Amino acid sequence: MAGEATSAPASPIALAPVGAPPRRTRRQRYARRLVASLSIIGFVLVVGTIGIHLLEGASYLNAFYFESMLATGQGPPFPLTTAAGKLFASLMAFVSVGSVITGLVFILGPLLGRLWREGIEWAEEEARKLERRLDGHRGGERPPP
Repeated sequence: MAGEATSAPASPIALAPVGAPPRRTRRQRYARRLVASLSIIGFVLVVGTIGIHLLEGASYLNAFYFESMLATGQGPPFPLTTAAGKLFASLMAFVSVGSVITGLVFILGPLLGRLWREGIEWAEEEARKLERRLDGHRGGERPPP
């Protein structure tokens, strides 16, 4: 009939506004976080390596090693000789340690949050089980094994 409405369920895709980006899966969002974090850490390592190489005259391998030690908070593996190198390394220590910590939190944040929620749910369920056992025992019933 011409005046009847169809009762077909609406598709979730049909409800999305025109031009809206498609919904991403959890795995896709995590992959984007991983790529962004590793890119930031990689950029900081490249800048630090090139800076130490140019300012201190260290080989690229030694400069990368130096910056890696700074970025992980272990300190410089060898002393610097120029004032410019020391100032650059001091600045890079703050930037690189901060970016590594931020990158790790950005990568691991969703996982740690999920584990935290699951742990809370488990603890609440165990508390409910214990309350049921205690309530049954107080009422004169024998507690379940």
